[in-house]
Amino acid sequence: MGAEDKIRNAKDKLAGAAKEKIGEATDNRSLQAKGMAQKAKGHAGEAVEKVKDAVKPE
Repeated sequence: MGAEDKIRNAKDKLAGAAKEKIGEATDNRSLQAKGMAQKAKGHAGEAVEKVKDAVKPE
């Protein structure tokens, strides 16, 4: 399930960044905040995956 998680995290980061930029461009603070939250979720998930990979037994 690691590959699916990595894809989901990358998707969250990209979609969040897009929402954030659109929110900035349209002066829509709500959309901007949602984008920032989604992007942060992707970064957090990525950090969890890195820890899982580091702890994974060989």
